[in-house]
Amino acid sequence: MRRTLLLTLSLVVAAVALPAGAVPQVDRRAAPVHAVGGCRVFPADNPWNRRIDDRPVFARSAAIVAKQAAGHDLHLDLGTTEEYYGVPVNVVDEDQPLLPLQFGVDGEDYADESDRGPVFVPADAAIEGGSTRDPDPDSGDRHVITVRRGTCELIELYAAERVRDSSGTVVAWRAAAAARWDLSSNRLRPARWTSADAAGLPILPGLLSYEEAATGRITHALRFTLPSARSAFTWPARHCGPSGNTAADLPAYGMRFRLTRSFRAGRYTGAAKAIVVAIKRYGLVYADQGSSMYVTGTADPRWADALDQFREHPLDGRSLEVVQPWKRIVRC
Repeated sequence: MRRTLLLTLSLVVAAVALPAGAVPQVDRRAAPVHAVGGCRVFPADNPWNRRIDDRPVFARSAAIVAKQAAGHDLHLDLGTTEEYYGVPVNVVDEDQPLLPLQFGVDGEDYADESDRGPVFVPADAAIEGGSTRDPDPDSGDRHVITVRRGTCELIELYAAERVRDSSGTVVAWRAAAAARWDLSSNRLRPARWTSADAAGLPILPGLLSYEEAATGRITHALRFTLPSARSAFTWPARHCGPSGNTAADLPAYGMRFRLTRSFRAGRYTGAAKAIVVAIKRYGLVYADQGSSMYVTGTADPRWADALDQFREHPLDGRSLEVVQPWKRIVRC
């Protein structure tokens, strides 16, 4: 908040100091912030919304890329129907009824690093890995992401499941972890707290949305996974990778990767090209351990062409580089 206030004041002072008739300089790279449910997904200066194409390359970039990204093709972790793997986004009205929240699923319980209920997650909310035919998956990450209009609040659950009474009515939600976010604020979670994502980051701002990609311009970083993480994190991540992983060629949570300047985006068109350009400009945020080079998004039948293009022109991870973090790497 203090930083935002100082920035605002500095802009006002600069404007007042301009000579008569002078035109203020405009950042030509500034872009509209992506919105969900009528809510901007974090302020324009949020790290998810910052371009990184002019940041220096991290000293250990080559070793980190060679370890887990090189030799693996970019994989859009989404599908063309709801039966495929993807992370759905639920949008509710401001008067959405609240439900209690319980913790502890399949032996995982991060209640001490979670935000408590009740939650504005509807009883029929879509769960990652579910479908109309089978809305209650019993495996996978089972993320539930919900945005509340009006208040522009976000809540994300990990390993979520519905709690039903004896009649089958949903009376609560249960999860292994839960995190709340104010979409108008840059406030982070407490240091070393996880979220619905391992890195302690929000999931929503890094998701691929077809509606946004189809405009030809994605204006934020994308969430992706690699198999192994270093026991460390860097801003804006807040949580460490597995303890004992100290190798310098492993990435810390929160690290940003981007495509090199020499990578040719011209071989792609439409939504596929928008993704490639976004990775060059805004990059990929290392948010969780998982399959190598998996980029997360929402399922949509219109992704078919982009999926075909990445099959025809695979994007190998060796074309990535790691950028210098904004702040120091915190070792755990």
